[in-house]
Amino acid sequence: MADVIFAYGVLVSSYSKARSILVDMVDTVHCVILHFSGRVQGVGFRYHTLQLAKGFEVSGYVKNLPDGRVLVEAEGPEDEVTGFRTEIEEQLEPFIRNVEYRSEIRPSSFRGFTIK
Repeated sequence: MADVIFAYGVLVSSYSKARSILVDMVDTVHCVILHFSGRVQGVGFRYHTLQLAKGFEVSGYVKNLPDGRVLVEAEGPEDEVTGFRTEIEEQLEPFIRNVEYRSEIRPSSFRGFTIK
């Protein structure tokens, strides 16, 4: 007999199915973690990123790092997050030498977009 698991009062037949149900029940969003390097500190990069965020349905933050890079963590609907990332890269291209990029699907963590 297969293992039987209860997930939020729903009887399911496997761990993977239970996990799938639980993930669907949590408010998940598309998230990107971006590390920008180049001449990205002391040039208004964070402020400009904050202004760009206002044009997209994203939440998260932008932050200077001690190593001279700028970190952007943004979440929201995938098309909005992708558009936001593209807009940063296009608008601030003269200052950017390299972008490290990672994306994931996870529960929502932020409200609004801020400078840290």
